[in-house]
Amino acid sequence: MKRSESELTMRRGIVLPETPRQRRERVALEEDLRSIDLRGKPLPIRPRLFRSSADAYLVATRGPLPYMLRLREIERLVDEHEAVLREEWQTLARSCRGDARAFAHEWVEVAVRFPFDEVNDLIERHNRWYPVESRLPMDPRRGDYALVNGKDYRLEPLDAAWVLARFPATLELATAVEDSPRR
Repeated sequence: MKRSESELTMRRGIVLPETPRQRRERVALEEDLRSIDLRGKPLPIRPRLFRSSADAYLVATRGPLPYMLRLREIERLVDEHEAVLREEWQTLARSCRGDARAFAHEWVEVAVRFPFDEVNDLIERHNRWYPVESRLPMDPRRGDYALVNGKDYRLEPLDAAWVLARFPATLELATAVEDSPRR
């Protein structure tokens, strides 16, 4: 016999004391029962065009789903990376003083060394779990999950190519952006 089974057998008939959490839940339930307007009256019938389910109700009461939180965090980290990279891009453009070749070489080195570990880990988890967490349907024609707003749900990890696509290694563009008025 396992230890947990033997402990349950030994505790049979013993009433454990009420915990503070159980007490709070009981008081809240009693208050809810006292404050209901429909107490003692039949419940009104509300016809619906959809079939409600217990899991949909639980999802609605628990707040954002994990994939929603993860997408929000990915977006926040990408915005932070863009702000840091923009600042470094403009600082490097100022420090190179017209030497386009040196700027391009140093900027590519910055892009290659920039740490994207945290956001790429979130992107990897998003790509793995999004279809399950969002209940994405299968597309039989493609043999894959359905498109989301006409696009694949998978996100591309961030790397040097992503940096260079947003902030090219051209000194003229970096100085032009720096000289333009900010919004």
